[in-house]
Amino acid sequence: MSSPVPHLLHLDATTVRRARTLSRRAGKPVVDLAKSHTTVSVERATLRLAGLSGADHDNVPWVNHLVDAVRGSVGLDQGATTPVWDALRRGEAPDLLTLAQKASSGGVAFRLPDGRERAAARRAARTAVAAGIRTIDRQRAARERLVRRHGDPQQKPWIYLIVATGDIHEDIPQAQQAAREGADVIAVIRSTGQSLLDFVPEGATREGYAGTYATQENFRLMRAALDESSKELGRYVRLTNYASGLCMPEIAVLAGLERLDMMLNDSMYGILFRDINPIRTFVDQRFSRQVHARAGIIINTGEDNYLTTADAVEAAHTVTVSQLLNEYFAKEAGLEDWQLGLGHAFEINPDLPDSFRLELAHALLARQLFPDAPLKWMPPTKHMTGDVFRGYLLDGFFNLVGAMTGQGILLVGMMTEAVVTPWLSDRDLALQNVRYVMNAAGGLPEDFHPPRDGVIQTRARHVLGEAVELLERIVHDADAAGDPPLLAAIADGTFGSMKRPPTKGKGLDGVVRKAEGYDNPATTLLEEGARR
Repeated sequence: MSSPVPHLLHLDATTVRRARTLSRRAGKPVVDLAKSHTTVSVERATLRLAGLSGADHDNVPWVNHLVDAVRGSVGLDQGATTPVWDALRRGEAPDLLTLAQKASSGGVAFRLPDGRERAAARRAARTAVAAGIRTIDRQRAARERLVRRHGDPQQKPWIYLIVATGDIHEDIPQAQQAAREGADVIAVIRSTGQSLLDFVPEGATREGYAGTYATQENFRLMRAALDESSKELGRYVRLTNYASGLCMPEIAVLAGLERLDMMLNDSMYGILFRDINPIRTFVDQRFSRQVHARAGIIINTGEDNYLTTADAVEAAHTVTVSQLLNEYFAKEAGLEDWQLGLGHAFEINPDLPDSFRLELAHALLARQLFPDAPLKWMPPTKHMTGDVFRGYLLDGFFNLVGAMTGQGILLVGMMTEAVVTPWLSDRDLALQNVRYVMNAAGGLPEDFHPPRDGVIQTRARHVLGEAVELLERIVHDADAAGDPPLLAAIADGTFGSMKRPPTKGKGLDGVVRKAEGYDNPATTLLEEGARR
């Protein structure tokens, strides 16, 4: 989408180019690190592309059993697929599922073949994984066909609404009703703590806390329900979930296989707010974004979360820096501008003088820096107090900023967000708020022109300048441990006031340095753009 506010801030083009150059310099060592490592989740995701699914009677997925067995036998530094397909070719089992079942009880002898046997195993693995890639390609084509048939929402921003009761069979009718009430994107947030599970639950789930488990079957059920709603309403209703946490690559694969349209996928959120190891996160997010690029999925990043732990004025430049880094990491992985739902939020203390003008400045800065990205604009949460009347007004102001600055994706704010999980009636009122503001002020980008060198323009330039200064410090500050400068900055608490060193955090034991000869047919196929 092209920005309706392309030049309102009169940003210095040299400064903008400098910001992107520094972002590339900060990000490239992390990409190099990601390329030189794999993780248990990357290997499991690859096996899922080859068709392995299901779980044992304790709900432990077969992909976990198989990857753990390979790792325990020959390691993962040359990838899981070569020893797996070598075992299949040697007749250890007739198919992948049976091999995983036998491996779970120690009944398979894995090895690292060489010569012709290695080449044959790798050819067989590539053929199997390519079948999963072709399924993702078909699902992308199906989405494009349905969008042509049913049409997109006539008005931007897309209205993004959360539905997650914990019970997928309760989520479905709520999601369909939300679509009837005007929601363009349905987000099924995950059950609390799922990001810290090092496995993906199996099947349709009916119990979740503050959310619903992300599973392949839950994805399939909700996608089918929203396809019915798309047909009923005459517009394609999009579905989003979360590709984050310890199973980020696997959930990205499942999203591609089941035709989800958007996925929460931030490069640093899991590091900062879930204490997941930084190296694990960056390796996993690169693979997951390669899958999202292939699947035509729009990612949503999580910069809004920084402002829940840091001051939204003092830390505004860290949001801009994270957006620039997320842009670099995403494009390096193959995503295009239209897939970058970069996040930011309406989180300035409303008691601060000129808070609304500052919010406008920050929103316009994001809009102008990323003119072709469908930015995801997040509602106030930090300063919601339980006063529903004040909360409703704040959400109205948030909606107005979204209208005035041409945001692409607007998450509906609830006036009772600080009190309880919102009632359905609260959701109805919140959607009424959005509809009123968008109907009354949706055309404001055509007329809104902040005065040259006024408060809004000056504030936006100041934040951009601070972002450049921070990027320069990140790039030039040497790290005694020899870690990439960005990892050192994360360890120092630069983002969200959270200190996360690369030698700690959940999931570190699942990180493996690649050996010479490492092979992963999924990565090869995704980077080549090939189907077979």
